[in-house]
Amino acid sequence: MISTLLSRRGGADGAPAPRLVYGADYNPEQWPRSVWEEDVRLMREAGVNLVSLAIFSWARIQPAEDVWDFTWLDDIMDLLHAGGIGVDLATATASPPPWLTAAHPEILPVTARGETLWPGARQHWRPTSPVFREHALRLVRQMATRYAGHPALVAWHVNNELGCHNVHDYSDDAARAFRDWLRNRYSTLDALNDAWGTAFWSQRYSDWEQILPPRLAASHPNPTQQLDFKRFSSDALKDHLRAERAILREITPGVPVTTNFMVMGGTKGMNYPDWAEEIDFVSNDHYVHPGPQDRDELSFSANLTSGISGGRPWFLMEHSTSAVNWQPVNLAKRPGDLVRDALLHVAHGADAVCFFQWRQSAAGAEKYHSAMVPHAGPDSELFRTVTGLGATLKALSPVAGSEREPAPVGILYDWDSWWASEQDSHPTTLLDYRQEALDWYSALLALGIRADLVTTRGDLHRHQVLIAPVLHVVPADLAKTLTRFVEQGGHLVTTYFSGIVDENDHVWLGGYPGALRDLLGIRIEEFGPLPAGESVELDDATTGSLWTDRVAVTAPGTEVLARYRTGVHAGRPAVTRRPAGRGSAAYVSTRLGVEGVTSLLPRLLAPAGVAGELPEDARGRVETAVRRDAAHRYLFLVNRGEQAVPVRGLSGDVLVGVADADGVLTLGPRGVAVLRQPLA
Repeated sequence: MISTLLSRRGGADGAPAPRLVYGADYNPEQWPRSVWEEDVRLMREAGVNLVSLAIFSWARIQPAEDVWDFTWLDDIMDLLHAGGIGVDLATATASPPPWLTAAHPEILPVTARGETLWPGARQHWRPTSPVFREHALRLVRQMATRYAGHPALVAWHVNNELGCHNVHDYSDDAARAFRDWLRNRYSTLDALNDAWGTAFWSQRYSDWEQILPPRLAASHPNPTQQLDFKRFSSDALKDHLRAERAILREITPGVPVTTNFMVMGGTKGMNYPDWAEEIDFVSNDHYVHPGPQDRDELSFSANLTSGISGGRPWFLMEHSTSAVNWQPVNLAKRPGDLVRDALLHVAHGADAVCFFQWRQSAAGAEKYHSAMVPHAGPDSELFRTVTGLGATLKALSPVAGSEREPAPVGILYDWDSWWASEQDSHPTTLLDYRQEALDWYSALLALGIRADLVTTRGDLHRHQVLIAPVLHVVPADLAKTLTRFVEQGGHLVTTYFSGIVDENDHVWLGGYPGALRDLLGIRIEEFGPLPAGESVELDDATTGSLWTDRVAVTAPGTEVLARYRTGVHAGRPAVTRRPAGRGSAAYVSTRLGVEGVTSLLPRLLAPAGVAGELPEDARGRVETAVRRDAAHRYLFLVNRGEQAVPVRGLSGDVLVGVADADGVLTLGPRGVAVLRQPLA
C-alpha cells in the first residue's frame, strides 16, 4: 500500500516517483507566502516526495463557525503538486479553534479529579462529546469534498496522535458513553456485577445510571472497572477514527486512510493492535528517549509497529532529525544518529521515513524541536545530512513493498496484560511491563538473535520460541493456544506474574501461575515481591530483583535450570523448564535484567536450536533485521556501538555500505549496511 502511494504520480519531470516515501509534517501557515516556493525547491533538493499537511490548521481553515478559508491551502497544494511532492492531508481535527471552545466549553476534557483541561495547548476535546463530533465531522466533510480530485492528494491523515493528551476523559459525556459501552459488552447488570466482582465492598449496581468512570475515589477503585475503562477509552478514540474515516471513504473511496500511532516509551492508552484493523496502513511516530537502552528501545518500538501491522510495511509518520523540546534535557543527536535511526525503522518494515517537521518553527511550544530545515537554514550540517539520507532512501527503493521475514523468536506483547499488571492494589507498584519486555529484547540483540514483537492477534506458530514476559491476563482461549503451540513443537518462555487472571481480572484459583500452571508443571502459593533496592542471587551467577516466587515443581520431568542461592527461597527453583509434547515451557520467577537474561537465554533457546546468524565476532555488536519480497531477501546490518565492526562471510548486492575486495563489510560507528540476497 505505502509503496504505491506515489506510483500514480510522476515528478515534475514526468519520471516515476521513488517508491520509498520521504518527507515531513509541513506547516506553511506558520510562514509568509514568500517562503513556500523556497520550501518546495529545498524539498526537491533533499529528495522529499511527500509531506503531511494541515495537521493543526483548523483555526486557519475555519476562522469562525460559518466562515471557511481554503485559499491558502489550495495554493500550497498546487505548489507541492507542481514540485512533484505528494500530500498526506490531515483532517485538521486535532486541535479545536478558540471560537469553538468559547462557544462550547462542554467539549473540554475532564480529569479524574474533576478538573477541566482548558484550551491553550492542543487536543483539548472529549472523544465522546457529540458537540465536538458534529463540528469535527463537518470540517472533515468540507476537506474531503474540496480536495477529492486534487492530484497532490495521496493519503488521508485522520486527526493527529489520537489520545496523546486526551485518552482518559471522566466527563459526564464519557460517563454516558461508558455505560453504553458496558451495556454492549455485558448486556445485563447481572453479568456486569459478576465480571466486576461487585460483591466486594458493597459495589453491586441495580441501575445502569449508577455506573461512573473510575473518578477520584476514597480508596482503590474497582480493578475490573479500571480495566474496562481503559478498554472503553481506547474504543472511544477508535470510534472517532471510524467516524472520520467513514466520511473520507464516502467522498474519496480511492484514497487510503491512516492515523499516526505512538508506539514508543510509556504510551499505552490506545490498543493499537485493535486499531490497526480500522485503517488502510499503519503509521507511527517515534522519538528517542535518552538512556542506556535508547536505540534498543527504538528498534523495539519499530519492531512492535511491524507486529501491529501484521508484518506488512508501515509508515514512519514522525521522528526527529535531532533534539526534541519536551524532555528535561533535550540532547542533539550525534553524527550518524539521524541516518541510523531512520534506517532502523526501515529495517523493521517502514516504507516511509518522515520527520516532525520540515522547517523549524520560529514561535510556539515546539520552536526548539529540530526539523529538516533548522533555524540555521539549509547551509547547515543537519540539512546536508537530511539530503544525504534522501539519496540513501532512493538507493533503497528496491526494499519498498517487502515484508518482514519471520524471526526464530517472538516476544509476545499484550495490551490487556500491560494495562492490568500495572494497576493498583497489586503485590508491587514497581513492576514495569514494557521494561521487562524490552530487557528480553535487548538480551536477544546482545546475543545477535533476531526476534519479532508479536501480539495475540498474530500467528504465534510462525516462531520456534515464544517469550511472553509478564503475560498477566490469560483468558482460557489464550491458554489453549499457548498449550497447542508447545505441544506442536514450540518453546514457550514466560515470567513472574504471568497467567494470573482472566479477561475480567479475576484470579485463576488453585495456585499460581493460574492458567499456565499445568503447562509449566509448577505451583506457587504466594508471591514474593522484593523491596526497591533488594536483590537475590541465583546459583548460575545471575542476580534477581523486583520479584521472587516460592516455586514447587509438580510435573514429572520438569527441569530446574537455576535455583535461588540467597533470600527466603534459597535452595528452591528460580528457573524451570517442562518438556511437553514436542516442545517445552519455561518459567523465570524473578527479574534478571538485561545481563541476567543474556546469560540465561542460551539455555532457554537450546531446545529450539536457535543461535545468532552472524559470525561470532559480530554477534551482539551488530543488529540484524530481514525483509523479503517474492525474489529477494534484504539483510539490514546496524552497528549498535561506537567502534567500527567488520562483518565477514555475507553475500549479496550491497545497496547501502561498502564491501572491500574480500567481501568484508565494515560498519563504522552507528553505521548501517543493506544487502540484497536472492531467495533460494
